[in-house]
Amino acid sequence: MAKSLNILLIEDDTIELLKFNRVLTTLKMNHKIVEASNGEEALLILKEKKIIPDIIILDLNMPKINGIEFLQILKNDDYLRYIPAIVLTTSNNYKDVKECYKIGIAGYVLKPLKYEDYVDRIKKVIEYWSSNELISQ
Repeated sequence: MAKSLNILLIEDDTIELLKFNRVLTTLKMNHKIVEASNGEEALLILKEKKIIPDIIILDLNMPKINGIEFLQILKNDDYLRYIPAIVLTTSNNYKDVKECYKIGIAGYVLKPLKYEDYVDRIKKVIEYWSSNELISQ
């Protein structure tokens, strides 16, 4: 049986935040979403340790601390490094993909243009991680 996830969603685009939440609501997926608008804000949330996410979904192109910088900090932290991080971005730049996997991400998903394709990708990502065995903090 799929479990409910605590998801840290790091995205600076309000429309993308609304779209992601709309998909989960439409699919009747009852997961707890904590939102951060950039990597700096996400690190503050993680350091408070009030909610340790089961997974982190993040964009790469963000102000202050971008996605790659955030991932480098995350994966160098002995406590947080085990949280699966999934990149959800428009960047299909091979250097970005390679760098993210080198850092240790759990997945790299391109945001498709068509909403139906977006729904399908988010559904697959969330279903996979909600049925996966995760490390409890």
